[in-house]
Amino acid sequence: MSQQPDNTPQSRLTKLLHELSLLQGITDPALQKLVNSSIGRSYQEGRIIFIEGEPAVGFYVIEVGQVKISRVSQDGREHILLLLGPGDSFNEVAALDGGPNPATATAQTDAVVYCILRGELQQTVAQYPDLAWAMIESMARRARQLVGMVQDLSMRSVKGRLAHLLLKQAEANTGGTNTADAIPRMLTQEEMASRLGTVREMVGRALRSLASQGIIEFDRHRIIILDSERLSKEAEV
Repeated sequence: MSQQPDNTPQSRLTKLLHELSLLQGITDPALQKLVNSSIGRSYQEGRIIFIEGEPAVGFYVIEVGQVKISRVSQDGREHILLLLGPGDSFNEVAALDGGPNPATATAQTDAVVYCILRGELQQTVAQYPDLAWAMIESMARRARQLVGMVQDLSMRSVKGRLAHLLLKQAEANTGGTNTADAIPRMLTQEEMASRLGTVREMVGRALRSLASQGIIEFDRHRIIILDSERLSKEAEV
């Protein structure tokens, strides 16, 4: 009789943390201590996980669903910093420095999220110093991503940023194979504006421009990329 795979929440979390880039290179005992100290919660679509400015509880790992990380400007406009999925982590900086949450986290879809409490994290780092180095390396990688985001906002036009977003969306929806240049769920112009740090009107203008150039076309709820090479060139502008 073949042995059934272990599919308990603890075993799933162990696998999840083992594959997490934040924790690459830590020992099994350190990993198991984090697993034992984690708290799992389910969130319905649209539910807030934590709010910007509130005291940080810990850092989080997504098992199921998608989580939106965003900030709101003084004029009330939302800017989406990240959209994260299964296997991603967030709020690591606040968990490490003890400061308030730097952004708001919201369940973009129904989601299952595990929280590793800051106090437990501190104890584990003290006991297993290799965890500290693993997290430092992960923070450095995240800092590089933020530098890239700043570069996008300061050096690329809205049209260029939109082209870059469409290419990333198409790649994500095809598993990175770049075989089918179609985005099945078209983001609303408001969502695109939040991702790109601009307003809906500018996104609409950029979309119409790309369509008039024959680079993309609209097909019901999809955006079809007709010329990925030209779209890539637009993304570099």
